[in-house]
Amino acid sequence: MRFQFINDHVDKYPIRLMCRVLEVSRSGYYAWQRRLPSGRQMANQVLVAEIRKLHKQSRQTYGILRIYFALRKLGYRCSRNRVARLMRHHNIRAWQKRSYKKTTQSNHAYPVAANKLGQRFQVSQPNKVWSSDITYIATAEGWLYLAVVMDLFSRQIIGWSMQLSLKRPLVLDALKMALQRRQLRPGLLHHSDQGSQYASHDYQSLLAQYAIEPSMSRRGNCYDNAPVESFFASLKKECVQEMVYKSRYHAKLALFDYIEVFYNRQRLHSSLGYRSPIEFEQLATFS
Repeated sequence: MRFQFINDHVDKYPIRLMCRVLEVSRSGYYAWQRRLPSGRQMANQVLVAEIRKLHKQSRQTYGILRIYFALRKLGYRCSRNRVARLMRHHNIRAWQKRSYKKTTQSNHAYPVAANKLGQRFQVSQPNKVWSSDITYIATAEGWLYLAVVMDLFSRQIIGWSMQLSLKRPLVLDALKMALQRRQLRPGLLHHSDQGSQYASHDYQSLLAQYAIEPSMSRRGNCYDNAPVESFFASLKKECVQEMVYKSRYHAKLALFDYIEVFYNRQRLHSSLGYRSPIEFEQLATFS
């Protein structure tokens, strides 16, 4: 405390005088002063505090690159190597998870559309290619199934549905939400797997009603629908993690928050230049 007092008043009183009055040695004061954090150390402390804040806001999902780009957006001047070093030193890392459950029912007699997308996932305009798929969430009451429709231009989830079964209403409701939210372009392509839900008469009739062209992945080839598979992997890693929700109601609340609040509006996507899907679309609209 005495050394700090001297340091706070060096512009008012001589150091020699303050040391004599406070009964401390000048050598002791100078040694204490050398132990003070350097400008670089203090800047690192500020940076680590902001990294922890961003990591928490990302639900502990951001790794080095997303933290780096988030810091740059906030105006911090730092290198990726510096961010990586600080995150490693303070044990700040993204949560990881891998899981799988079969949701595709491809043993059916419905006609199957050709793969017209052909893994061309870079799309130049919104509402040009939509992609859809199904995943599952564990709850104490049993499985909750989630179907989504993604606009490949911005990777935004534009339609979704959560239900207790894998039957056709699951995917139909997700498509109907997307149709209500978006203004269609002529020649819109809809891509999915060969599951019976997507190949069914009801689903294909709805696509035909809006003049939407169907496309389907090759059987058993998850790479043909990689963007939606990537979204599901992020959802399992960043939202569900190892959790088994105590009810389907609680799972629905968490999934709604992840899709509509975090993923579409906040999460930085590497494929979008580290912007959120909605930000990416807005920039494209006004550019």
